[in-house]
Amino acid sequence: MGRKGPKGPKGAKANADALTKAALAAMSEETTVRITTVLEDFRASDAQVHTFEPSLTNQERAAVHAMCKKMGMISKSKGYGERRCLSVYKTKNTQAPGKEEGPSKLGFSEEARQILLDLFTHYPPDDAELNGDAVKNPGDKAAKIRWKTDTAFSRPAMQKHDIAKKISEDRSKLPIASFKDHISSTLENHQVVLISGETGCGKTTQVPQYILDHVWGKGESCKIICTQPRRISAMSVAERISVERGETVGDTVGYKIRLESKGGKNSSIIFCTNGVLLRVLIGRVTNSSNRQRAADDVIMGITHIIVDEIHERDRFSDFMLAILRDLLPMYPHLHLVLMSATIDAERFSQYFNGCPVIRVPGHTYPVKIFYLEDVLSILQSVGDNHLNSETNDLGLDSVLTDDYKSSMDEAISMALASDEFDLLIELISIEQNPEIFNYQHSETGVTPLMVFARKGQLGDVCMLLSFGVDCSARDHDGKSALDWAQQENQVEAYEVIKKHMDCSPAKLPEENELLKKYLATINPEHIDTVLIERLLRKICTDSNEGAILVFLPGWEDINQTRERLLASSFRDSSKFLVLSLHSMIPSSEQKKVFKRAPAGVRKIILSTNIAETAVTIDDIVFVLDSGRMKEKSYDPYNNVSTLHTSWVSRANARQREGRAGRCQPGICYHLYSRFRAASLPEFQIPEIKRMPIEELCLQSNCLIQTLK
Repeated sequence: MGRKGPKGPKGAKANADALTKAALAAMSEETTVRITTVLEDFRASDAQVHTFEPSLTNQERAAVHAMCKKMGMISKSKGYGERRCLSVYKTKNTQAPGKEEGPSKLGFSEEARQILLDLFTHYPPDDAELNGDAVKNPGDKAAKIRWKTDTAFSRPAMQKHDIAKKISEDRSKLPIASFKDHISSTLENHQVVLISGETGCGKTTQVPQYILDHVWGKGESCKIICTQPRRISAMSVAERISVERGETVGDTVGYKIRLESKGGKNSSIIFCTNGVLLRVLIGRVTNSSNRQRAADDVIMGITHIIVDEIHERDRFSDFMLAILRDLLPMYPHLHLVLMSATIDAERFSQYFNGCPVIRVPGHTYPVKIFYLEDVLSILQSVGDNHLNSETNDLGLDSVLTDDYKSSMDEAISMALASDEFDLLIELISIEQNPEIFNYQHSETGVTPLMVFARKGQLGDVCMLLSFGVDCSARDHDGKSALDWAQQENQVEAYEVIKKHMDCSPAKLPEENELLKKYLATINPEHIDTVLIERLLRKICTDSNEGAILVFLPGWEDINQTRERLLASSFRDSSKFLVLSLHSMIPSSEQKKVFKRAPAGVRKIILSTNIAETAVTIDDIVFVLDSGRMKEKSYDPYNNVSTLHTSWVSRANARQREGRAGRCQPGICYHLYSRFRAASLPEFQIPEIKRMPIEELCLQSNCLIQTLK
């Protein structure tokens, strides 16, 4: 008699995990991505059943069963031999006959709990309400409630001579400096302005100061509220601007986050999280009655609101933008600035009635990109320094001088506008260098290959392909050369590029074999801490300095990786400093990541996506991207909200790459394959679409009251 597996829920879970791992390992990555996409599309559709083609193998059917179980759906196979089919059904919440339906359970998020707790603490229910008696006129009672006005959001009282003393000269030579007057004049003529600035252009630190200097230059005071998606971003940016202005935090520039604040009424710039400003907007209605604006309306004291990193689309920012759009006509003095590095600018512009868009080029140092295939080859090589071959790419002796960049920008623009290709071809031919033929236009991100593909210049396309051009590059709108050719109906150029991309992997059979063997031995749903440790060891062997930033999904993964590192040679504190960065870590601990390590000590930061945007750690040279992140999701069929690990979007990947090239040339190692990178969505699904409907309705109802 065979030996039975472990009993109990832990044993069942272990068996299920083992079956899932075995089923996924038996399939290629392409098949896994395809089946996952089909199941996700089916779950999002109105259809109740989906039947796969009969050609599925036993391993593929087993993988579908495992994925369906994880996604809360039912899968059944029927038929025999070649006619055996697999169907997937959505779970239905059934109820036993004759059983009366009980009250449904309403769940709240932690943020909603805090808001409700605050309300009940300040305004406890009276005896009549506790006894179930309805309030006769709830509108009158609500009108009598008065929240204490937060002076941190009030405009400071300043004289002209005080303002004149605080105006400083230009502080930097960032790309956005040349847009200073353009930003100020556009804000004078429009209530809403959208700034699409590439990573490293200086928008986060400079735009608030440009607005402040412009308003002070007119002899007026202002209150600029700048929102950030995370606490560490709000604190670090406020401190950075204070240093630039030669002040301490809390003077001209302050911040206000949960349980901590510096600065108040006398601060002209206040950084806060999206949730803090949202609470201010919610509190506005409690100080209003009969739809008349109260004298102490906090919004009357705010002159500018800057919403940064709007591409993240968390529920706070989406709610906030919806409220602000409807509030702007009621407050003509209020100006709104929207900013992000990776953004669908046209969509946001249309949402705000066609507001002007200012596009600012980036100023990042070159970043060399490696994928999982490259990493496996690097780790397999013995005694080779994989950084030596990149010296020319990462060094300061680049052929792309400022004059050459300007010439390339002009040549690309001329080719697109008037079909004049001579200058572009000449610039490419003079220097047959990867930096040249992979060059991306500073404002649009368009490459020479995209230009030739769009215009159907088949000979020039073949020339660049023979040079080894990067076909996967994408412009700022997310389109590749293949997309350009397809969009303009350039059939021949499309087929040539497509065939080249399909044949390229065959040139590297060893890398493909390594990747195939590796994917067959791991569970792609888990983080491979062994691989991370080996790669860190290789980086430390091949280079002498440079901090390392490792992106991991959550706290559990950070702890596992940290424990593994501290159990090996990385526990030597005289050579390595291992730090953790997570939203739940106290602010004092978060600030440690910004301090440079002592000479001879390598700093390794294990972080979630908290370090992805608006956080500049000066000494970061190497970035390890696991490609995973924690994402809140709601399953309407099982009525369960979960925080699960999912793949990042391309926008997230670009932001992570940018962390390595902020202050010096760097390298980014994506711990997923090139095929996986190409299959990633362009942007994340907005959080508002991943929330329980009752929670969404509750928060929406609270926010809608602000408009009454």
